[in-house]
Parts: sequence; structure tokens; C-alpha cells
Amino acid sequence: MNLLVGYKKCTTCKGIEKLLQEKGIEYDYREIDKENPTASELKEWHEKSGLPITKFFNTSGILYREQGLSEKRKSMTEEEQYEVLATNGMLVKRPILFLKDEIFVGPQVKKHLEKL
Repeated sequence: MNLLVGYKKCTTCKGIEKLLQEKGIEYDYREIDKENPTASELKEWHEKSGLPITKFFNTSGILYREQGLSEKRKSMTEEEQYEVLATNGMLVKRPILFLKDEIFVGPQVKKHLEKL
């Protein structure tokens, strides 16, 4: 089953939901603020996506800035970054779309859906 991981108050996530519905793509929705991804999930998603780990951080988010993660991340291992991301779903870039065997993160989601 397809899965959209998002935040219900996020306008980008709402737009992706609308696109999915317009294209008749069925999906389940996981609210990232209510069900934080685990470190092991994040590792699996990262590896499967082929994207740099930086693409999984919500770099424009308040928590990211408050925690000074832009600097701290430079000296962290990937495992440490998964652990930090797993502490709060709001640190994770959204939306994340699992469509068939592929994973799309952030701006990639809309670009991919528009091609379908």
C-alpha cells in the first residue's frame, strides 16, 4: 500500500494529498507529529531513497534551528542523526511518499506526482 507521511497542518502536505486524490492514487496517511519515525525506520528510508541524510531534516523548522542542528550535524555520525530525527517528527522533512517501491521526500514528491 502507498503511504504518505505528513503533517496535517502543513500546506505542502495538503497539496500532495489533493494531488494523490486527483490522480486516484490510494494511500494511507501517517501523521508525523503523532507517530514519530523510529531511528531504524529512518535508516531504512534513507538507504532505500538514495538521498543524502540531509534531505530528511526539516531544515526550515523551528526545532531544527532551536537545537542548532545545522552545526551539530556536521560532527554527527549517520546513526546519531537517525537518533536525533527519531526524537521528534517535526525534525523530519515532509512530506514523505512511499509509492510502490520508491520513496520521495520533500519537493521530490510533487515533482514525481506531476509526472504521473
